[in-house]
Amino acid sequence: MDRSFLKDKKRIVVKIGTSTITHTETGNLNLDKLEKFVRVLTDLHNQNKEIIIVSSGAVGAGRKALGIQGKPKTLSIKQACAAVGQARLMMIYQKLFAEYNQTIAQILITKRIMINDISRTNAENTFQELLGMGVIPIVNENDPISTDQIGDEIFGDNDTLSANVAELVQADLLILLSDIDGLYTDDPRNNKDAKFIDYVENIDGDLEAMAKGAESTFGTGGMTTKVAAAKIANDAGVDMVIANGDDVHNVTRIINGEQIGTLFKAVNK
Repeated sequence: MDRSFLKDKKRIVVKIGTSTITHTETGNLNLDKLEKFVRVLTDLHNQNKEIIIVSSGAVGAGRKALGIQGKPKTLSIKQACAAVGQARLMMIYQKLFAEYNQTIAQILITKRIMINDISRTNAENTFQELLGMGVIPIVNENDPISTDQIGDEIFGDNDTLSANVAELVQADLLILLSDIDGLYTDDPRNNKDAKFIDYVENIDGDLEAMAKGAESTFGTGGMTTKVAAAKIANDAGVDMVIANGDDVHNVTRIINGEQIGTLFKAVNK
């Protein structure tokens, strides 16, 4: 399918997963990749694109700061890691974006905000004001006080969160950066005969059954959550692309209309 229409997308939500911004061997933040990611998004912003980031990595950053090896085992430890890690992660983003004179903001969301009409409206108004001021909002779930994300509930990952944010702000495009090239008929790491799917027009039961959870040592989301996110986004009129975040320049390539990743076409668009 011709993807040249993606060049016209103005309001873009980019979700970057834990496995994309951390070193696989240690789970520590990959500062080189983060720096490139910031530069790519700032350059898109300089092209008059409105950018919203949904970033994972807070628990990992806090785990490193607290000297905890591997994934935290209990909810309270995860929340403590998130509390420490949020500050560290935002400090790093602040430093990197400041190199390009780009103002950022932090928005922490809970499921209750998304399902309460008054809170949802207030959140939407905040996004609109920030985007109008040329700010790049960086979003995460408010992990230290919320069990929705850390407890692996259905709201429970930044794939779903990013789709909810895309719906809230009426985005034109949602890009999910992952550790896999896109949607396959099976997990390509376990099945060499798995076939890549570059375009999805309709998410049905067969496709949902095809999406198997991807293994990741430090992340929480798998392909199942990404397809669920695509359904939320597409139903809200938002096109979505799943792509490999190993090369953060894929974001630019996607917006330039290149055949990168799997495109999920929005309903009635």
